[in-house]
Amino acid sequence: MRNRLRLALPALLLAGACADGSRDGLRIMVPNTPGGGYDTTARVMARVMDRAGIAADVQVFNLPGAGGTVGLRRTVNEHGNGRLALQMGLGVVGASHLTRPEATVADTTPLARLMAEASAVVVPGASPYRSVGDLVDAWRADPDRVTVGGGSSPGGPDHLLPMRLAKTVGIVPRRVRYVAYDGGGGELLPALLDGKVTFATSGFGEFVDQIDAGQLRVLAVTGSAPVPALPGVPTLTSAGIDLEFTNWRGVVAPPGISTADRERWTKALTALHETPQWRTELARRGWTDAFLTGDAFGEFLEEQDAFVAGLVTQLDLARPQRPKPPLLPQARHTPGTRAP
Repeated sequence: MRNRLRLALPALLLAGACADGSRDGLRIMVPNTPGGGYDTTARVMARVMDRAGIAADVQVFNLPGAGGTVGLRRTVNEHGNGRLALQMGLGVVGASHLTRPEATVADTTPLARLMAEASAVVVPGASPYRSVGDLVDAWRADPDRVTVGGGSSPGGPDHLLPMRLAKTVGIVPRRVRYVAYDGGGGELLPALLDGKVTFATSGFGEFVDQIDAGQLRVLAVTGSAPVPALPGVPTLTSAGIDLEFTNWRGVVAPPGISTADRERWTKALTALHETPQWRTELARRGWTDAFLTGDAFGEFLEEQDAFVAGLVTQLDLARPQRPKPPLLPQARHTPGTRAP
């Protein structure tokens, strides 16, 4: 009992006791299905925060849909809810430019960028393609026979990467046969293993066990340098393809939260960043430490929004705008209540 009390105490200090005595815990919303990059990141965060005594029993829940914009919309409507955070990243920014939802990342409260991640070009272990050059040659020869899978809806990093890769190697992006498995590794992995897609573009951290077992093979990574966790795997640039691409993930909160709630989240995420357990997870999953908080993270979000808008135009990916339903009335959080 004494040990349990010792573990729970930091969580109570972090969440704060409300005026009515409520001691509800912290919640992290994942805007896609279990098994993907957002889901993996959020659950690693919650586990490390619990084991390090930063916050106990952090609840992670999934609210998938529309490339993450359903979760984004819910977050914006949770106005003032200082216990809720949204796990998000480049994919949510990208989806907002293709689905054009009423709620945008600009409507949220920036908390922290956690990490960056080079994507990977991955094939099944039985694939005939032994190098990214072999794959690209086959793709150029007959784009209609090559299918690429990704864990992002249109506009997300797993979608933007093959579009940029196609354009770089001389394939018209609109000829890319992209299949979205929203939620990432949870749905994409079986498709890869069953040969339903020729290759996938995703964060390799979602497939660590299958790569180690030889069920999947990484042909290239997309960052500026090789990934230590993948010895011998080249970057695209070292393989003669002039392209670098980096994904990132972070955390935002609903609008209108109090200064105290924002500071509590920032302190908790900073404490998470400083733990040896988090550094171990970064190394194991090939994630790059890219920690950034507060206003600096807000400025980064603005820059990414402009970058993605330009990329969607460059690749001719924009869809005709459809009428969107109005935002739901803002669900102002009342201390002592839980959102479902």
